[in-house]
Amino acid sequence: MGLDLGLSAAAHAIQLSVAPVFLLASVGAMLAVLSGRLGRVIDRARVLEARLEASPTERRVQLDRDLASLAHRASLMNRAITLVTICGLLVCTVIAALFVAEILALDLALPISLVFVLAMLALIGGLLTFLREVHIATRTVRIGLPRN
Repeated sequence: MGLDLGLSAAAHAIQLSVAPVFLLASVGAMLAVLSGRLGRVIDRARVLEARLEASPTERRVQLDRDLASLAHRASLMNRAITLVTICGLLVCTVIAALFVAEILALDLALPISLVFVLAMLALIGGLLTFLREVHIATRTVRIGLPRN
């Protein structure tokens, strides 16, 4: 009888954790996108830094501006990655707490809810920071214009 109750509690905990697990998968995909963008920004900055040394003075001003923009974008991407990672960690905490609460028959509804809200706030912050970086990237792009 005790084994049946334990198994039932574990099955119920798994049912409760399905939605957060899907959210965790989305967080992982978002981290892959953010990391890829950060890598591209870093690669572009390295190319511009290499050009900077061999450029005439008048070209250096534009390269410095471009590098400053890339540095700002990298900073935003770092912040977004941090916030989305925090979201992932908090979602993992929610999943673990769901299991602990179900197995030990504890009422952790309030702490679990608060941690989930914190996870959502971190995700919102990460997405807003990502949106800001995308805005900067599209504002500074020069399609079809000479690059000198």
